Amino acid sequence: MPNTGDIEAVDPSQRSDSQVKVYAVPPREGAAPAEIVDGFLEAMTSDDLQFATARKYLTKAASRTWDPGARTTVLADGPTRRANPANDRDAPQVSSTFELSGTEVAVVDKQHAYQPDKGTYRNSIHLVHQNGREWRIDDLPAGLLLSLSDFQRNYHSVNKYYFASVPASGVPGATGASGPSGTSDGTSGASGAPDGPSGRNWLVADPVYLRQGIDPETRMDPLTQTVASVLDGPTNWLGPVVASRFPAGTALKKGVRTLTLDDRNGLKVPLNEKASGVSQGQCRQMAAQLLFTLRDVTSMRVEQVELERTDGAQLCVLGADQSQEYAPDQTSGSPAGEYFVDAKGRLVRMRAIGDDTSGKADPKPVDGPLGAGAKPLSTVAVSRDERRAAGVSKDSATLTTASIVSGGGAAEKLYTSHAKQEKDRLSAPSWDGCGDLWVADRNPANPQLLRFAGGSGEPQQIPVLGLDGARVAGLRMSSDGVRIALLLTKDGHTTLKVGRVVRQGNADHPTVTAVDELRPAAPQMADVTAVSWAGRSRLVVVGKEAGGVQQVRYMQADGSVSGVNPLPGANRITAVAASDDDRLPLMALSDEDGIVRLPPRANWKTVVEEGKSPVYPG
Repeated sequence: MPNTGDIEAVDPSQRSDSQVKVYAVPPREGAAPAEIVDGFLEAMTSDDLQFATARKYLTKAASRTWDPGARTTVLADGPTRRANPANDRDAPQVSSTFELSGTEVAVVDKQHAYQPDKGTYRNSIHLVHQNGREWRIDDLPAGLLLSLSDFQRNYHSVNKYYFASVPASGVPGATGASGPSGTSDGTSGASGAPDGPSGRNWLVADPVYLRQGIDPETRMDPLTQTVASVLDGPTNWLGPVVASRFPAGTALKKGVRTLTLDDRNGLKVPLNEKASGVSQGQCRQMAAQLLFTLRDVTSMRVEQVELERTDGAQLCVLGADQSQEYAPDQTSGSPAGEYFVDAKGRLVRMRAIGDDTSGKADPKPVDGPLGAGAKPLSTVAVSRDERRAAGVSKDSATLTTASIVSGGGAAEKLYTSHAKQEKDRLSAPSWDGCGDLWVADRNPANPQLLRFAGGSGEPQQIPVLGLDGARVAGLRMSSDGVRIALLLTKDGHTTLKVGRVVRQGNADHPTVTAVDELRPAAPQMADVTAVSWAGRSRLVVVGKEAGGVQQVRYMQADGSVSGVNPLPGANRITAVAASDDDRLPLMALSDEDGIVRLPPRANWKTVVEEGKSPVYPG
């Protein structure tokens, strides 16, 4: 600890350089096969440009074909090597084979998308004795092979942003992974329907993992890597439900490897000729994608993005304040209230306290039928504009909606489950950012995921593809309306997966056709009790690992562990709620302590000893 010098304020969002750097060491003369393998595995963890030193362990032919960027396989403790003479292709004097094994954690593909994958990793690496002098590797696994600690040292998670879109085929312009879905003026299809699932323009987070420092292959710094990744388009998983406003083939101007902020925190981005003909409206949306993406990458806020043509002429300029109309959380923002069901079965509201933990909660019943208590509630959900709410009856059978503002009118009964047991009836409901209401009927005789367009009317049964015999036990919709977190029950265990919400139609006749492409969101946990969205691509999850105790943890929506410090535990949590605004506290239901809050930089505090279903809008 320093004991002299001035005191300086430190921005906690600033990224510091890694304290551990690995410098690749070339193979020594006369090295044995095992030493060559160990040296190569170590060299893969370095930042050596073009992996030049790692390639010295390979034959010339293998060096030409090896593509480090093809994929990155992440193992819990790194690979273990074992000689495997049975697979040698020739005599031991000229051929040697080693088996590589380990516990696989994830694979990061060529698009930098993280895909959790629990299981045993097995592969092999083969060496030849070149000209009777030196051993070199001539056959090896694709891409990089890293331990989890090396991966976390070298890579960091970045949210890229793309526009939510209604799919439309055969229209030239902006692209997503599913094909063209936009026109040059920023509309999303031939019919001229506005962008977004509900006729609005908003951005959706697409998490990827990029290098912390200079990328060994592209030689780009982290800022430039991030911009280039946005231009490459969305990942395959999110691509069918989002679209980039950058025309197909748009890239940085040839030769650009470094982008820097000017003295006003503005960023100039020179593009190739593919972007030269875009309109001002589309260009501003392109700039908005970059502005929101770069917010979490640099230690300083990017105040302005200027897009340039290949000849240096300006395409457009967009300031940070002007980009707010495309904000990913425009549908929720910072809520005015926190909500729960009190001991009398009424929906009550208390002030959203933020960092101020000194004031009393002072919960008060909301206006309208759900706050009157005539029909006690078990679970609730509040719309993102905080004007309506949905409640499930005390016996978990009936779903009702009503206004929660003064003079809002009578309640509307939407649906009744006919399951015999209370635990098999309705889940807690959830509102998405498009104003639709979602709930699961857990009836074993007829399990259904239901959507109420606009929060009223007849239910639409939504197919969930890839359940593999599991049943939906709970759900939480993201604010962008294109992702859904599902608690799935099978064989006595409840796991968490995130699905993709496939929408079709236009602003006048929006519809949902399916939830598909389920992927694990908490692969480390054997049982998940509760989940809530806690930001644009982050979840707060309550659960336990096999043989472990209950814990509360932040997870990324792609299944990777969030960089946020572990959360303090509470006693027997059965429900949890988080806001997209990370300045607001977590809320939870504890079987022992009632409704509790976890303000930033504090411990759990009891709000009321009797209550249930704590929620933020959503």
